[in-house]
Amino acid sequence: MAVERNASEMPRDQRKQHALRLFEGLPDRYDELGAALSFWQDPRWRRAMVTAIGADPEDRVLDVATGTGLVAQQLVHRYHCRVVGLDQSTAMLSRAEAKLAADPQLSGRVELVQGEAEHLPFADAEFDHLTFTYLLRYVDDPAATLREVARVVKPGGRIACLEFCVPRGPLLWAWRLYTRVGLPALGRLAGRDWYAVGRFLGPSIEGFYRRWPLRSQLELWRSAGIGALRARRMSLGGGVVIWGVRDEG
Repeated sequence: MAVERNASEMPRDQRKQHALRLFEGLPDRYDELGAALSFWQDPRWRRAMVTAIGADPEDRVLDVATGTGLVAQQLVHRYHCRVVGLDQSTAMLSRAEAKLAADPQLSGRVELVQGEAEHLPFADAEFDHLTFTYLLRYVDDPAATLREVARVVKPGGRIACLEFCVPRGPLLWAWRLYTRVGLPALGRLAGRDWYAVGRFLGPSIEGFYRRWPLRSQLELWRSAGIGALRARRMSLGGGVVIWGVRDEG
């Protein structure tokens, strides 16, 4: 599974399919190693995104790109709401299903659906709120995807996302050193699949921000009908949580 080509230079559909294949072998240890390789910042970022949602117990929340169900699990534990978790990876969903079976609190509160963020199998304004994690780097058209996720949220509902970010200033060089050298080296210790992901992530993240700087991403959100926007850079700029409110009407 070695990455032979800079992922940020691939054609858009090829880039998405490459990422899907790359992550297929990771679910068994995804939660633990994903946290460790981010120096345990990823769980902190996810908590910040969940906090931005502020759901009520009677609310129904859609978690797009749910992966192994980490965010869905946190939403239920924090708000006692109902969650639909959607992902295109059957391997990730299988891991999420195992979590549901092991956690009685999730039983009856979380539904898992296979599907794509670009073509959500839901009606307009079907959900009270929506979250998505590490999504827009992998879709062909971020603007269209944001319009699609906004479509299924009720006016006044909150939408929040988590994504990696690129630090600014002198920290950029330390970040590049870790993502180009440290992350692949640590990934190699975890196995061939993680080594490939370690090589993939740095160029993928930096390529995305060359195409879509944070200010441009916020404009896409506004154009999709999401207002009252806020963006919080976290962990010295290594991650960013963006959230806003679905426009009325």
